Parts: sequence; C-alpha cells; structure tokens
Amino acid sequence: MEIRGARVLVAGATGDIGSALAERLARLGAATALTGRDADRLAEVRERCGPGPARTFDAWDLDAAEGLAAWAARELGGLDAVVVCVGVAAFGPVGEIGEAVAEHVMAVNALAPMAILRSASAHVSSGGLLAAVTGTVARSAPAGMADYAAAKAALATWLTAARREVRRSGVGVLEICLPHVESGFARRAVTGTAPALPPGITVAEAVEAVVEGMRMDARVVDSAGAKRVTS
Repeated sequence: MEIRGARVLVAGATGDIGSALAERLARLGAATALTGRDADRLAEVRERCGPGPARTFDAWDLDAAEGLAAWAARELGGLDAVVVCVGVAAFGPVGEIGEAVAEHVMAVNALAPMAILRSASAHVSSGGLLAAVTGTVARSAPAGMADYAAAKAALATWLTAARREVRRSGVGVLEICLPHVESGFARRAVTGTAPALPPGITVAEAVEAVVEGMRMDARVVDSAGAKRVTS
C-alpha cells in the first residue's frame, strides 16, 4: 500500500513499538488516528505526529476496542489501514498463573486485537490493510510463557483465517511476527519476571520491518530478524 496520504489507525500508540510506528508513519505522510491507555504519553506522541485525532482506550475494554475503527473512520474521513500494537506479557509456571491474570492476558493480546480488526473490516476498503503484532512466542511456545504464547497464537490463527475471508474484497491482512525487541515491554509484565532472553532487535528495526511489510502488501513480517517479508 501507499503510505503517503493513507489514513491509518494505530491502536496501542503509547507503547514502545506503537508510538515509534505512529511517528514513522506520520513522517512518511500518513494521516494517523492514535489510541492508547496512557493519556499523557498519548498526548506526547500526538504532538510529535502532528495534527490528528487521539483517544484513550484500555484493551481490557472490548466494547471500546470494537468502536475504535468507526471512530477513526469518522475522524479521518475514511480508513485505509489499522495496525494493532496492543499487548501485555505474563511470565511464570502454568500452575502459578491465576485465572484472573490468564483472562487479562487473553483479552489484551487476542480478544482486543480481534475486536478492533473485526470492526475495522467494515471500514477499510479495497487496497487497505488490517495488521496486528503477534511475535515468535506464537510459534515457539516457550516454557514460562504459556498463557502469553497461547494468546498470541490465537491471534495469529485468527489473522490467517481473516485473511482468507477478506481477500475477496481486496483488503490485506498482515501478521507482524516480531522476535524479541529491546524495549521495556517485558519489564512491564502483568506478572512474573522475564527469563533470560537472547539479544533482540531495536525498536527502530522493528518499525522499519512493519513499514516494509505495509508497503509490500505482505502477509507476514517474518521473525527472522524481522526483515524478511513474505508476500
């Protein structure tokens, strides 16, 4: 897709990847509608991106998630792409993850992105794009991350099925399957402490991989260095 002039909703624009992506898209000439949980951070990102709508939302609120695409389409006069960057990690043995935490992790990592993109499918027209961040945990299912990995795997499966459904209308679906990214994400886990992780890619590298995937109308931004793009 052509990014310059595109009307893009970035959900999760107050996170490390979401905020950097929003700023990059704005620099490339996209009109961005931004949503995120942290009102102060959202205002800062909005200022760096230039004029445009911004709205706070918590991914735990699925009704709010469902309404984001309609809001963005109204504010921007249409919608060409939606990129969902929301997520929360959880670490620990399966026997120590309580049901409340498990429910929260599934809602934020899977149900909220699904709700956003499900509703967005009615607003993004031919040539547009629906995208969401999953991660290598969706494939590797590492020990100590069962609920987090399961939620991301659920989202990955949903994206694959959705791609088959909406391709008749000319809308693309992009899975952003990133490896470990050197950011503060793991340190903000809802429970537990992250295990030792291999060196990751930078946020800037992750963002460039996403932008490349969007430009190439890719299906998957591959996890191998987040630089191979599968058409």
